[in-house]
Order: sequence, then structure tokens, then C-alpha cells
Amino acid sequence: MLAFRSEAHVDRWCEQAGRERGASFPLATLSRLADRWYRDRLSRDWRRRAPREAEALFAEFGLTGPFWSFG
Repeated sequence: MLAFRSEAHVDRWCEQAGRERGASFPLATLSRLADRWYRDRLSRDWRRRAPREAEALFAEFGLTGPFWSFG
């Protein structure tokens, strides 16, 4: 995962590095997703999310499509 200051910066980096552009989203979304993803990690009842559960969580944050899919 790489952090960029703008969509234009992502495009420039991809062009210069010869890379295909992947998914991108604001850091604020990453912060909210991380909070939800790790919120119960230290709980005794914690269990790894099933792929469909992870996809549902991603979708709550607007992260959909092939990049965010396990299937």
C-alpha cells in the first residue's frame, strides 16, 4: 500500500514506475476501515473474517469491484 497526496500524483507515479493503476481511496477511509477491521482483534471471541464477511465490510466503505473481491 502506498500513500499519495492526490489522484494526479497516483497517475504520475504509475506512469513513471510503469505500473498499472490499482484501487485508490482516501486516507480517511483507510482509518475508518482499520478501526472496524481491528476493533475486536484482542477479544477472546475474535475469529478471522470469512471472505464474504470481509467483502461486506469493504462494501460498507464503498470498496467494491474485482480488486476487493476474493472470488
